[in-house]
Amino acid sequence: MLKERVKLFLEEYNLLTNNNNIIVAFSGGYDSMCLLDIMQELKNEHNFNLIAVHLNHNWRGEESDKEEEICREFCKNIQFYSEKLEEGLPHTETYARDARYNFFERCANKFNSKIVLTAHNANDNAETVYYRLQKGTGITGLEGIQEKRDIFYRPLLNTYRHEIEDYCRTHNLKPNFDSSNNNNKYRRNEIRNKIFPKLKEVIPNIEECLNNLSKSAKEANKIINDNIKNLEEYSTEKFTKLPDYYQNAIVHKFFREYNLDYDKKTITQIVDFINSNSNVKSGKKRSLTTDKWLFVNDKKIEIIKTTKCNNEELVINKIGEYRFGKHIFEIKECNKIPNKYPNDNYMTAYVELKDINLVIRNRKNGDKIQPLGVNGTQKIKKYFNERKIPNHEKDNITLLCYKDEVLWVAGYGISEKIRVKTSPTHIIKLRSLENDKN
Repeated sequence: MLKERVKLFLEEYNLLTNNNNIIVAFSGGYDSMCLLDIMQELKNEHNFNLIAVHLNHNWRGEESDKEEEICREFCKNIQFYSEKLEEGLPHTETYARDARYNFFERCANKFNSKIVLTAHNANDNAETVYYRLQKGTGITGLEGIQEKRDIFYRPLLNTYRHEIEDYCRTHNLKPNFDSSNNNNKYRRNEIRNKIFPKLKEVIPNIEECLNNLSKSAKEANKIINDNIKNLEEYSTEKFTKLPDYYQNAIVHKFFREYNLDYDKKTITQIVDFINSNSNVKSGKKRSLTTDKWLFVNDKKIEIIKTTKCNNEELVINKIGEYRFGKHIFEIKECNKIPNKYPNDNYMTAYVELKDINLVIRNRKNGDKIQPLGVNGTQKIKKYFNERKIPNHEKDNITLLCYKDEVLWVAGYGISEKIRVKTSPTHIIKLRSLENDKN
């Protein structure tokens, strides 16, 4: 029984307890109407809150609006929320998918939920496996759709479309029919409407075969993933010494964990990018998404995100502790000469100051510094470049300044202007708030 199958899935993930707010992604089609109807029955038996959310893509004018109203009417006894996209947005599968998931995540925040159910079924999974097979995504891609990813759960993933249609007929449900499903310019529709009917002439149970392949791929990948670390856990040197097949497996795992689109060509390009930049001290970065890059230098591999430059300026005019972004800056009097001064890469420095009239901030155009042991000044840009500081780190480095002159680059060195000539007057430190929590 389909209801029992969904109930067992929810119980497996412990989703039917503690007054959970459960969101159902509701298009009004067969799959989502079936799922929402089942969830409404389960709501009467269990203690959870049910919310149906609908995104009107606004692709088909009145038809899209009518579908939204049918969804609203179906949900007269269910909490319902919808949004409508603006006109003129791209009509592509990728854009539509991104828009939907952005909408679902906003809804999760709005309704304080960590559970979003989507109605992907076994046919969807088979089509996904075939689509990825064509793209050459390798064994990871052959896993198909994940039963659970972050806040998203798919209770119907092992249920075939004909079972869902039978349920709708038996329960007298009248789902929407999206006319765009007949438009074979979209790759998914072409697979469903043209390619699979031809394949069934040769392999009548093609969906079942592909779903079995999906299960085998998941089992194989479980073994692989249990035996390899995440990409960011490898130093560049260790990664480049691994065999090609092992490097490919690591990058496969990385793309999957970050939920990034990929194919065999993309995997190869990323592996080549890491190997070809493994000796670059200042590093290179490659775009992965609109806000993520892969950074590689001769020491590390890491994922970096776009961050806005911090324009905060914090006046330092007396001893004490100051919060600056995600750090604590501390300045205190020095009453004892140390046996050994810290290295430049320490977040601590002994300095000689005449008075305290300083500013903590990040870099600005025109900044200059007189490096330790140097007679003249140089631009901070040149100072950073000489120390092979990666570009994405430069805007986040904490500077102790007097006007436009830098006196301390935290973790890299002090200026000649504040070096200890007789005895240190102050100790300056920078520590991470995250470290304070640990």
